[in-house]
Amino acid sequence: MLRVLEKRDIGGAHDTDRMPTSTEHWRARAALPASKGILAPEPGAPGIAPHAAAADLQAASGDAPVRLSRLPVGPAVAHLVRHVWVPRWRLPPGVVVEQGVLEYPSANLVVEAHAAGLYGPAPGRSDERLEGSGWAFGALLQPGVARRLAGVPMRSIVGSLVHLHELRAHGAAPFAADVRRAMEIGDEASAVTYLEQWIGAQEIVLDADAALVREVVELAESDRSILRADDLARASGLGLRSLQRLVRDELGLTPKWLIRRYRMQEAAAALAESDPPPLAELAASLGFADQAHLGREFRAVIGETPRRYARRAGARGPESAPAVLG
Repeated sequence: MLRVLEKRDIGGAHDTDRMPTSTEHWRARAALPASKGILAPEPGAPGIAPHAAAADLQAASGDAPVRLSRLPVGPAVAHLVRHVWVPRWRLPPGVVVEQGVLEYPSANLVVEAHAAGLYGPAPGRSDERLEGSGWAFGALLQPGVARRLAGVPMRSIVGSLVHLHELRAHGAAPFAADVRRAMEIGDEASAVTYLEQWIGAQEIVLDADAALVREVVELAESDRSILRADDLARASGLGLRSLQRLVRDELGLTPKWLIRRYRMQEAAAALAESDPPPLAELAASLGFADQAHLGREFRAVIGETPRRYARRAGARGPESAPAVLG
């Protein structure tokens, strides 16, 4: 399943004034820090660091009790998979981590030691329970891809899953077995290769709606001027009803949800920095009418006030990196 403030404006992410192409956008986003979407654990508790630099240190450390790596896929399947994410954890007996996550607006193909499936996005905050030792291998699919694999309405898998053997796909069992063997010996590069070979062999055809919803998600993620569903409809050249139908059919979500999710990911990332911005400044940068509106939205989604979250994240500090996983 986030350090995002400085490059969210479309023009600000590039040295020229031209609009980035869709391919450029997704390539850039695939390289985002592993901490994007990760919420700060309680002070003193192991967990994935919400600071980008600290999360990168965790990912590179073999001693961190919890760490998260984000890996790219090859260009042949980049239109199908945004990136691969790999959490690993090794916790002392009796220690349990409830890792908070704000998921992306797309489905994840996940292989674990004893389970595998296509997981839809959680509509609110999700908390992953980690204990003992383990790993997971996840592929965040590009918007529009999951519908071609799932074989069921996307609304039915929001907050739920389709088991791997139920997908419209062949060779699922051998694929999962290959990934598990690679992950058990720590060979994440081979696991990514198995994913690329398997999903590339499915011959997934992405139609005009799939391409359009990908553009819509790109706009919601990147364009700071988009504050409401009407704004997103105008920016994408669609009527509001057409936009709502597209997002519902392709993602199982609503345009309002897309906009809210990305703004909350940005807010959480900014507040977890060692020197978070003033709340009034953050609210304005994210398009909220005022600090109070940001506070209500943040509390509704994340479950606590922005001030409390910032204090909790700051209590950990960037130096807490060596004590966590993903």
